[in-house]
Amino acid sequence: MITEYLTQVKKATDLLEISFGAKNILGLWRSKKIPQRGPVTASVTYELHGIGCRVYLPEMCIDFDYGPDGRVDGFDAWRLYMYACELPRRYKKYTNKEFLEHEFNAYLKTGKAKKIEDSASNLYFIQP
Repeated sequence: MITEYLTQVKKATDLLEISFGAKNILGLWRSKKIPQRGPVTASVTYELHGIGCRVYLPEMCIDFDYGPDGRVDGFDAWRLYMYACELPRRYKKYTNKEFLEHEFNAYLKTGKAKKIEDSASNLYFIQP
């Protein structure tokens, strides 16, 4: 599910880059160059929040936070839970938040993902 979530984030941020010239559009919003929410394409819209963005694709809403240096490949249990809730037929067991958190913590123990040290971000990143 993490790989599919990150694929959808990439799809959304690629659309942002095509439309606005950047994957990370927070600075554009904060400098009042774009509104907090608006269209990306005829069928896609965005909504900025805090340190992240929601992109409403025709098939789902993808919510992500920008990581250190504008990274868009981070994830956490909450983002994965929201993603699972967007696709409940596909990820039914992960629509149970407690179950997802248990599985997420077990995944972290494998060492396949971890936080970036010296970062205020709560996001995890897949280790190379």
